[in-house]
Amino acid sequence: MPISPDVKLGPEVQIFQPHLVNLYGCTIGAQTKIGAFVEIQKGVVVGSRCKISSHSFLCEGVTLEDEVFIGHGVMFINDRYPRAVNPDGSLQTGADWKVMHTVVQHRASIGSNATILVGVTIGTQALIGAGAVVTQDIPPYALAYGNPARVEGDVRDRLKSSS
Repeated sequence: MPISPDVKLGPEVQIFQPHLVNLYGCTIGAQTKIGAFVEIQKGVVVGSRCKISSHSFLCEGVTLEDEVFIGHGVMFINDRYPRAVNPDGSLQTGADWKVMHTVVQHRASIGSNATILVGVTIGTQALIGAGAVVTQDIPPYALAYGNPARVEGDVRDRLKSSS
């Protein structure tokens, strides 16, 4: 079952191809749109009026505030030191690592194929360029891109020049 019964869906959530998503233990806010081949894991909170494009992965520990845009193929990471096994060779379980939290604040946008590392905050209305690797906090209204992502401008300046 691609959408688990424990998923909390707000009113008017649109999941365009519900048989092509994997949602479990998460909360999705009102009027959010979710594309195909998206996985949203337990404990994730997605705000209202967000758009999550196809092939994106939101792992445990991620919070999207309201009106956030997630481009195609965006990947979030929640383990700073991922390993399959412990030093003694035994398989790791949930008890062997600690979930770290990542927050994407109100109206931020993340471009396609970006990777968001564990424990960062992306500020209000920040814009992350396609393919960026976000390794540290991004301030509100910042335009950030590259690998690692660096702040290269202010989105408010871009908005002024386009009007």
